Amino acid sequence: MMNKLSAFSQNLTLRPQGLTIVIAAFLPIIAIVAMGPAVPTMIQHFANDPEARAKVPAMIGAPGLAMAVLAPFAGLLVDRFGRRPLLLLCTAFYGVFGAAPLVLDNLDHIYVSRLLLGVSEAGILTIVNTLIGDYWDDQGRKNWLFLQGLLGPFLAGIVALIVGYATKLQWNGVFYVYLVAFPIWAAMLVWLYEPARRIGAEFASANGEQSISSPVPWLALVQIAAVTLLASLLYYVFIINGALVFAEVGINDSEDYAKIIFVPQLFILAGAFLFRLLADRGHRVLIGTFLLLLGGGLAGMGLATSASAMALALIVQQTAAGMTVPSLISWAQTKFSYTHRGLGMGVWTAAFFLAQSQSPRLVHALDVQTGSMQGAFLTAGSIGLGAAAIAFVLHIISQGRGRTA
Repeated sequence: MMNKLSAFSQNLTLRPQGLTIVIAAFLPIIAIVAMGPAVPTMIQHFANDPEARAKVPAMIGAPGLAMAVLAPFAGLLVDRFGRRPLLLLCTAFYGVFGAAPLVLDNLDHIYVSRLLLGVSEAGILTIVNTLIGDYWDDQGRKNWLFLQGLLGPFLAGIVALIVGYATKLQWNGVFYVYLVAFPIWAAMLVWLYEPARRIGAEFASANGEQSISSPVPWLALVQIAAVTLLASLLYYVFIINGALVFAEVGINDSEDYAKIIFVPQLFILAGAFLFRLLADRGHRVLIGTFLLLLGGGLAGMGLATSASAMALALIVQQTAAGMTVPSLISWAQTKFSYTHRGLGMGVWTAAFFLAQSQSPRLVHALDVQTGSMQGAFLTAGSIGLGAAAIAFVLHIISQGRGRTA
């Protein structure tokens, strides 16, 4: 463990760039984290609109829908026109469109601003993940993704706290949070630079990645899309339906629910540490491990007969949640050279957020089919366990080939 941490500190080069990218990567998450507490207040403010109860939740999901559709195109633009200029443009638009509801008082207009926010987010997330691949070698990428996994829960907690106070002050106070984009834009302007193509070539050679002049890696794109879509579908099962599954073991009060999941949610940090500990074992081991824990945690919640048993299963699931995103990104980044890395990360972003929008539909279908939310969790967990088995089998096969080569 000490050797891992020592290597971590030694490899944190380009610190201002890394910290800027880690914080910027959180901007798209604000669109989800910030809006949740504001839903009742906004519905109440627009009580005269008979469709407010449907429009407000749709408004929250609008950026994710835009990201799912547009991220691959953002990736193509990044590969064609460069990283830094587009990132600065998208971040500036993020601040403008994100804060636009401060001067809007019509739900339809706010919905449009949220779609435009999603366009900006598609560019931001695609580019920051691309830059992690451009700036650092495989070891450096893992280190910065590990730090991103550690900081994420703290940043989310701070945002949730700010939003709670802002929403009490005024119905649209939550949208002040989006102004944070402007100091982040200033940090990008000062510290981020456009990576030279030769850097991508050096990394590709050192890590066995594709050559700069290689054609579009269609097989890799399909692999990234398929694995990310499946993992993200499972990743969002608890995030979206957690309160419903706990209700089936008698936890119906929102305050009781918040208390019982508080400690298990801290295990997201354990997942980030587990990612870093296993990162050098190979990407199939990482993917297999988080799918095993994710599937086991969901299945455990599906089988639980008490709130305490479900909380124990949630610990397993949250540990997996802490591994999921850094494991997927670090794997995806090794599949592409500089020339196609923007497209690759755009496809990754699209798959991840498409799954975010479709996971509720999947769980609802499983709920109807099995007759309970726990049945849906058990089925989803079983799918995760099956996928984990495939990942480990592929790892064993690749190890066998390596010994006989």
